[in-house]
Amino acid sequence: MKNIRLFCKQKPTVDQKVVSDLVRWLRERDCNIYIDPDTGELIGETATCSKEEVPANSELIIVLGGDGTLLNVARIAHPHNVPILGVNFGTLGFLTETTLGELYPTLESVLNKECKIEQRMLLNASLWRGDTKMHDFNALNDIVINKGALARIIDLTVQVNDQPMTSYRADGLIIATPTGSTAYSLSAGGPIIHPSMEALVLSPICPFTLTNRPIVVPDTSRIKVQLTKRHEDEDVRITLDGKVGCAMKSGDILAAEKTQVSIKLVQAPGKNYYQTLRKKLHWGSTAE
Repeated sequence: MKNIRLFCKQKPTVDQKVVSDLVRWLRERDCNIYIDPDTGELIGETATCSKEEVPANSELIIVLGGDGTLLNVARIAHPHNVPILGVNFGTLGFLTETTLGELYPTLESVLNKECKIEQRMLLNASLWRGDTKMHDFNALNDIVINKGALARIIDLTVQVNDQPMTSYRADGLIIATPTGSTAYSLSAGGPIIHPSMEALVLSPICPFTLTNRPIVVPDTSRIKVQLTKRHEDEDVRITLDGKVGCAMKSGDILAAEKTQVSIKLVQAPGKNYYQTLRKKLHWGSTAE
């Protein structure tokens, strides 16, 4: 892996010296580094690609930042099917699990092709208004339909594989991948799903009916969610990975299903999913 695209969150999150040292270390190993204008400005170098570009010959993507930065990069990198190494400079770090102290040993294993690559499912979401596709997005964590701060409780009908499943009266609905099961869905009472599981979870947000519980469905499911006609001119939005989104109007249908191409994440040597859960969720720690 000699052609590497570097993404980094800007100061004060990522220090200039950290980026400069990393670029120098990689070049000493004959790696070709692609940097965007913001990163180039940070380390005083000329950019070699645009901000949202992944050069066609890229073999590895390094992300310096938090989970939010990696989620942004995942949408950009998805069509290229290039492994992503996330280095945590954020707060939680479920996805960017490699610490700065582990960066160089992990890179050594990557360059020597000794690392483990995990496949993570992506969701595609399309918003339909009648017969017109209004928007099309991909999400690594989740798709969220929710009401605005001043909107009333919303009514949603859900079909799975064109079969009616249920109707929700709730503040919203989360459709999450296994990767996203430890994000917003977990806060809404959804289960934790191992990333290797071929499943999706639908978690209602503060449902009006107590029996409306999160449900796990196969990852082959085609999910359709319609906002009922009674919500004319109300503030309802669709959000993908907490980053991008669009308005959802009365009668609109959100169609969601797994994409054909997954995201590849580099796993740091000596780490596993259960270790990450114990650390991030403080499992097994002594109550004080």
